[in-house]
Amino acid sequence: MLKSIAPATLVFLLLTACASGPEPYRAAKDDRANGYSSIAIESNRHRISYRAEDIVTAQNYALLRAAEITREHGDDWFRVVNAYTQQADPYRSGGNTSVSVGGSTGSYGSGIGIGLGIGLGGGDNNDTIHVLEILTGSGERPVGEEVYDAYSVMSSLGGAALGPH
Repeated sequence: MLKSIAPATLVFLLLTACASGPEPYRAAKDDRANGYSSIAIESNRHRISYRAEDIVTAQNYALLRAAEITREHGDDWFRVVNAYTQQADPYRSGGNTSVSVGGSTGSYGSGIGIGLGIGLGGGDNNDTIHVLEILTGSGERPVGEEVYDAYSVMSSLGGAALGPH
């Protein structure tokens, strides 16, 4: 009986190890990795993208990176002038399941077999990319729904280096 419990315990431990805490905020190592990337389009216009496993994380971390860029350039606020989210097709890569049924006959009799396959997927199926294009500025923050105070965003979303306000 102990031998049959050990494989089940091992599978459980492997699956729970994969389901760790929240995704860390970080720069992307390459184009397919989770994390942020950004490019300056003009001196006060930037395009930021954040790739994450879920839409909320991608949106929040893209806003956080926008706030960091704003503060790095000595500005106080940013306006989101364009935003969109791209989600990967879950059927193209990642986990899947399959069921197989087979039968055979031979000189020793006949038999039927049933198989169940569960694919856990590769680590590179990043579900969501959120892209922001922002304009940054200093001084009094303009009125508008898509205008954010950079310091407040960093405080709310957990920016590492807040700097002076």
